[in-house]
Parts: sequence; C-alpha cells; structure tokens
Amino acid sequence: MNEKDIEKVYKVRDNSHSPYSNFKVGALLKCKNGNIYTGCNIENHGIQSICAERVAFVKALSEGEREFESIIVIGGHKEDINNECMPCGYCRQFMSEFVDKDFKIYTMKNGQIKEYTMAQILPNSFNNL
Repeated sequence: MNEKDIEKVYKVRDNSHSPYSNFKVGALLKCKNGNIYTGCNIENHGIQSICAERVAFVKALSEGEREFESIIVIGGHKEDINNECMPCGYCRQFMSEFVDKDFKIYTMKNGQIKEYTMAQILPNSFNNL
C-alpha cells in the first residue's frame, strides 16, 4: 500500500451512495498481477445495500481475476478518518471464498495504517482458512 492507493480509496469513497447512514466507505482491491479494482458502498431503501469491499471484489471477479493480494478499506461519517472501518461479517465471509489466510486487509485509525490478515479477522471460517 502506498500514498497513491490511499488517495484512490478516498476518491472512490466520495462516490458512495449512502443517504440513509451517511457512512461513506471506499475500498481498493489489489490483485497479485498488479491490477487494481475499487468500490464504494451503495445503499438503497431496502436491505439490499452492498458494501465497498464486495463491489471491488465483484468488479474484479467479473473481469476474470482470481488471485488477490490485499484490500484497503476506509470509511466513516463525512470526513471522519479517526474511527477504524473494518469489513462487516458478510464481507469477511464473502472475501474468504476467494483469498487465502494471509490475504491482507488494511484500514486507517487516527490517520495510522492498520494491517490484518484474513485469518485474524475471520477465525473459524466456513472454509477453514
């Protein structure tokens, strides 16, 4: 992860459609071949909202990508960057279908980059990472 990646996440976060929660999330997914896919959260009136992480993965998967290195997730209300935004449980299980236990998840807290592995954020997953 580098400064350009973080800038891209903030830029895609601005595309969030989150009129109900006002909680904007951006994600940047890096593939092992160097390709990058971004996503933002998209809410609607019902329960079918989609998280930024899944948007990025679905874009990559629909283009034939199958090998992933890391994802950066940054979110919060308006310009809030002080609170860490972790992938939700649904996203954790979804991502685990396509990554190994060493897949990296990067977040921000108080302006500092935090790093996790998939095994850390989803112990005892259905597919036994």
